[in-house]
Amino acid sequence: MSAHSTRPLQTTLLRSVSRSFYLSIRLLPAQLREPIALAYLLARTTDTVADTGGISTDVRVEALRMLSNGIQGRASREVVLDLIASFVALQQKPTERQLLESLRDCLDWLDRIEQTDRDDVRVVLEKITRGQMLDLQRFDDPKEIHALGIAADLDEYTYLVAGCVGGFWTRLCFRHVRNFASLSEDEMLALGKRYGMALQLINVLRDVGADLRAGRCYFPEYELNAAHLTASQILSEPERFQPIYRTWLAKAKAELRCGMEYSRAIKNRRVRAATVLPALIGARTLELLNEAGMTVLHGTVKVPRREVRKMILSLTIHVASPKQVDAIFNRAKLEK
Repeated sequence: MSAHSTRPLQTTLLRSVSRSFYLSIRLLPAQLREPIALAYLLARTTDTVADTGGISTDVRVEALRMLSNGIQGRASREVVLDLIASFVALQQKPTERQLLESLRDCLDWLDRIEQTDRDDVRVVLEKITRGQMLDLQRFDDPKEIHALGIAADLDEYTYLVAGCVGGFWTRLCFRHVRNFASLSEDEMLALGKRYGMALQLINVLRDVGADLRAGRCYFPEYELNAAHLTASQILSEPERFQPIYRTWLAKAKAELRCGMEYSRAIKNRRVRAATVLPALIGARTLELLNEAGMTVLHGTVKVPRREVRKMILSLTIHVASPKQVDAIFNRAKLEK
């Protein structure tokens, strides 16, 4: 599959299914853009299957297992494609139908990228899909709110669906970008893992209300019990939940600084700009969550697109200089 034939996947499709990632990937050098865009599209495909409503958890878990085997090259492609085709009509959003319909093209694309890149894409997708299946199995009854058991369960979830992406990104960059970072690969791998986990924790904090209404509580039951609170009481007694929420908010702020340390170590300015953008959006999201307080349980907190565009413009104008990156991050008041 030529670069020309994959262009609709890298542009139109990618832009339609991502809000900010497409903006980040446009900043990357060409040699990184392809495997990262492909991995993102495959991860969004597995996520779409996991989130498909109207069918049982067991069916979705089995579909994810088959799709994962297809991505790994361990299952018949035609069987996998036929299975995923049955999910297309169940999608409410046209973009998600288009995403599932593009699976054959994405798998063909995977066959044609460099072997080392293909191996890395498969490793990260196997972890992401495992996290998605684990999530479905933990929260198998949307009519009843279930909570994770302990903090380690939340750490496991944030690693599998996002922290592992930090390692994927780091390995690609050390392989494709000369003099990638001022820190060692091991140091960058450790920071990248925590960076990815922080970004997923921010998603958990932002989506807490919607998750609870869908029967999912990512906040540990152990901590809820200590506050004499059950997951089903959070929406009606937010003041008792607030200290737990703020503890995890503080952890997200601390972990996000790993993303800044990671980004500052990157020597290539284009890669630094693409890498730091999620941290800057995350920092602003945390600021908005802090301001929202417990009203987050009943509304949606998102950084306005105009602010994201302003960040990108500032990064571009200043060529992602460390000074400018720090200035944008510090406006969110996280360094205090």
